[in-house]
Amino acid sequence: MNQIEFQSVQDGILLPVQAHAGARKNLVTGVHAGRMKISVTTAPEKGKANEALRNLVAETFDLAKSQVSLISGTTSARKVFLLAGLSLKEAVQCLVNKQILSDCEDGK
Repeated sequence: MNQIEFQSVQDGILLPVQAHAGARKNLVTGVHAGRMKISVTTAPEKGKANEALRNLVAETFDLAKSQVSLISGTTSARKVFLLAGLSLKEAVQCLVNKQILSDCEDGK
């Protein structure tokens, strides 16, 4: 079963992401190897793709952009974002509501 390997921290949760820059659409494409797969149309130059990813993560979880921070993976396709002020339960419910995860997947 595909599950996102969220990690709870004091400020919120850590979201592992597998990024694909230069795609045809800005889209959450699924889950692979414990990471949320996200595609953005922006090319990976001068941090533009990271900003597009941050915006899409914020939109996906109904957060303000200021609540989403790139913690690691600035120059890698494997990234980790901090989602400030969000609980694991809230994150999973959001993804279930948006049909990114099914009800049987708990995101742990």
